[in-house]
Amino acid sequence: MDWNTFLTPLFFVQLLAASVSLATPLVLAALGEVFAERSGILNLGIEGIMLFSGFIGFTVAFQAHSLWAGMLGAMLIGSLMSLLFAFMTITLHSNQTVTGLSLMFLGNGMAPYFYRLVYKVSLETPRVESFPNLPVPILSKIPFIGPVFFNHSILTYLMFILVPIALLAVYRTPFGLRMNAVGESPQTADTLGVSVSRTRYICVVIGGALAGLAGAFYSLVELGAYSDSMVNGRGFIAGALVIFGRWDPLWTLAGGLLFGGIDALQNRLQVLGSPIPSSFLQVTPYIMTIIVLLIGRLRKPPAALCIPYVRK
Repeated sequence: MDWNTFLTPLFFVQLLAASVSLATPLVLAALGEVFAERSGILNLGIEGIMLFSGFIGFTVAFQAHSLWAGMLGAMLIGSLMSLLFAFMTITLHSNQTVTGLSLMFLGNGMAPYFYRLVYKVSLETPRVESFPNLPVPILSKIPFIGPVFFNHSILTYLMFILVPIALLAVYRTPFGLRMNAVGESPQTADTLGVSVSRTRYICVVIGGALAGLAGAFYSLVELGAYSDSMVNGRGFIAGALVIFGRWDPLWTLAGGLLFGGIDALQNRLQVLGSPIPSSFLQVTPYIMTIIVLLIGRLRKPPAALCIPYVRK
């Protein structure tokens, strides 16, 4: 392995550009979970939502010959899965942790089952044309910065647009005030006339739609195909990002870029023939997830998180 490769500007540009791309689905899913958890609902089913939404997005795109239709299909199925989760946890008051894990297993089971049901077993993998990178005129030509931030797919640009929108929604809108009130003290919010159930339903569905969009990234941007292992634990990393980001959209973006950077680095180390065992490099993002969760114990979550609200 030639360590001089790490000292070249090209290596750093490619590494940072890959970091931004790999961060995209993590940040999208984590942003949605920020809304859900700020309202007091913990959804551990993100992994299953992402995988099944990615499958649906691919199937719709493949059958309709439209990537945009696939993206909308993924968001729709993510919303419907989260709506089921919301009904179970908000209306029926089921345990959020158990229900979320059940949803994860449901999504992780349905995706490979329906894929084989629809496409059978074939030596030729069904594929679609993935979303291309769209260089931003002028900005993409800026040395170093241009290739890193301004030469990505439409979903990456959408991620950067959604972060400030989420910031405004969380801190500067009446909806954000209601959401935060419901997540901190649902009894008080209810007394003030805020519909706790409706607010939580909306937040959970937003989370599901963004998790679905994150799943579509893998099948419609990264692979142009469906794979059982395309999400590969990223849903749990997205959940850890929410804690790392202190339930704040901007810090969640920063955490996503950090995790994306770690993932991009381990990929490149493997390609360059690093003496570090590849098995260790592959688990690096998950080791970081465990560390983040341990640190997260020191951070205060919304007071009503995981606590069902029964109106008296």
